[in-house]
Amino acid sequence: MGSAGIVTSAHPLASEEGRRVLAAGGNAIEATIAMGAVLAVIYPHFCGLGGDAVWLVADRDGRQDCFLGIGQAAQNCSDYIDGVPVRGPRSAATTACLIDSWDHAHRYSANHWAGKIPFGDLMQRATELAEAGFPPSRSQQFWLDFRKDELEGWPGFAAAFDTRRNDSGSFVQKELARTLRAIAKDGPRSFYEGDLAHRIAIGLEQAGSPLRLGDLVATRTQQCTPLALDYYGHTLLAPPAPTQGVATLMAMGILERLDVGSAGHATPDYYHLLVEAIKQAFLQRGEIADPDFSDLQLETWLRPDALERQAARVDRRAALYWPQTFKTGDTVFLAATDAAGRSTSVLQSIYFDWGSGVTVGDTGILWQNRGGAFSTGANRIRPGARPFYTLNPGIALRDGRPRILYGTQGADGQPQTLVTLLTRLINFGLDPVAALDAPRFLLGRTFSDSRDNLKLEQHAGETVFSNLASRGHEMATLEPKSPIAGQAGLIMLDGDVAWGAHDPRGDGVAFSV
Repeated sequence: MGSAGIVTSAHPLASEEGRRVLAAGGNAIEATIAMGAVLAVIYPHFCGLGGDAVWLVADRDGRQDCFLGIGQAAQNCSDYIDGVPVRGPRSAATTACLIDSWDHAHRYSANHWAGKIPFGDLMQRATELAEAGFPPSRSQQFWLDFRKDELEGWPGFAAAFDTRRNDSGSFVQKELARTLRAIAKDGPRSFYEGDLAHRIAIGLEQAGSPLRLGDLVATRTQQCTPLALDYYGHTLLAPPAPTQGVATLMAMGILERLDVGSAGHATPDYYHLLVEAIKQAFLQRGEIADPDFSDLQLETWLRPDALERQAARVDRRAALYWPQTFKTGDTVFLAATDAAGRSTSVLQSIYFDWGSGVTVGDTGILWQNRGGAFSTGANRIRPGARPFYTLNPGIALRDGRPRILYGTQGADGQPQTLVTLLTRLINFGLDPVAALDAPRFLLGRTFSDSRDNLKLEQHAGETVFSNLASRGHEMATLEPKSPIAGQAGLIMLDGDVAWGAHDPRGDGVAFSV
């Protein structure tokens, strides 16, 4: 709890850096950039300089903006007639927009939030950690062990990520430290133009990626207006297409029409309504694509009449049959609010754990495989197009001011975790710690269970399991606090007081100033 600001992230070292920036007089964006840079070093299996980011920002003066730091497909992508693979050099088919999103946010900070900290200073702690090393997190070690039989075939990966330990056992990334120093010295656009950009482009081409220097030069963050939905006295903000933010809002709109607040917290009715609302939202979600390459009008999906029709399709007594394709992906969530109530909610990602597996030349940069999210129709790969995106951080406003900052790791699991957290916070009055601690579900396949079933954490209780099974849900048990159920973060603001927490299912933590 704090009144001068609070941060939350997926790792204590990142949260500590965010708290330091706030304590030194920085604003929420400056703290978030510094945290994001640290996470790009110490959580390399889920995010990094070779990935993307989606931002939501809001303040007490009515600013509400979204920064889509999403890389676009290579101009040289005409030979992907059979789709984009999910590993290897050809999966590195989209540019990386993370650094440009930091640059865009930093300029926004200076223009609107009186930001004064030089960009290079915000890279300092991340550079130190890459140079000196850090103890690998449980999550990083798990994903190294899980992929150990695949790593040998990933270009440059073993040298950069699997064997770089110093005498104390710390994980070091000397090449990445040099890259961060170059970005701090020459500015964030040096990642896309200049000597560093040339080295990145050469490394990508030599590895077998279709990306070239011109693709890097063309990479830009798009600032846009968030999607919005009124829900029980709050306005929920979500990023627009090509993200799945509309899916979370649709599910919440359906739940309001189903009067989820009357279902009782943690009852079988509660879980059933959440799962069925998610199904209705996911059935339409497949139409989402880059709006620059489609005629998508997501606002019409959130009209009251559209949400009423979807809510009417929910059977309160029986589960809808669900053999749908499940999209995987891993990210990190980070958020901050400062003493002035200026707030950020951000997800950084390289898509799958370890992204494409391609480490670019001598830069230490692990490149994402987000191109694997292209599919068919409007979401097919085309030069300059951005793929469908699972990232959807959120901000809930009350009386026009930020009240809840929220987001989670987990691809298709993101809307599922978010509707659970939001209903617990808004409808049932739980605090962030209790909301994160309570049982969660996951509909669909995971890396360890290929069945299209409803997975529910065991501490939901035997009565809930048996009742849901009687309604036709194919049930499977997750261990309590399973990381498969998402690794979320929350910050709540009431007046000048803020509460924050990060998920007990991961390594993260929240710190107040």
